[in-house]
Amino acid sequence: MTQQGAVLQGYNNELVKCIEDLCMQKEELNKQIQQAEEEKNKLQHEIQVLSEQLECVCENLAQKVASRNELDKILAETEAAYMKILDSSRTLLNVLKKEVGSLRHSADLKTN
Repeated sequence: MTQQGAVLQGYNNELVKCIEDLCMQKEELNKQIQQAEEEKNKLQHEIQVLSEQLECVCENLAQKVASRNELDKILAETEAAYMKILDSSRTLLNVLKKEVGSLRHSADLKTN
């Protein structure tokens, strides 16, 4: 019976050692889980901050694009109006040259 008690004691010691090893593995796994959760929370916070920054940049970009489009429209209208002014100036110059030419021609005829 003493021998059986010793075998049983050996099994018990081995069982206790296995349980202790499992407990240590669990503690290590709990530490890893906690670190992973902290990293996850940190990344989620960074994502939220970056998302907010992205939203601000997108809004700013949209405003700038709208302003540029408005400036493009104003510029196109201004260039078109300027071209009309140039055309009118050319026409006025041609009319003025004809009038001056007619006046000279009339003055030449009167002096002859």
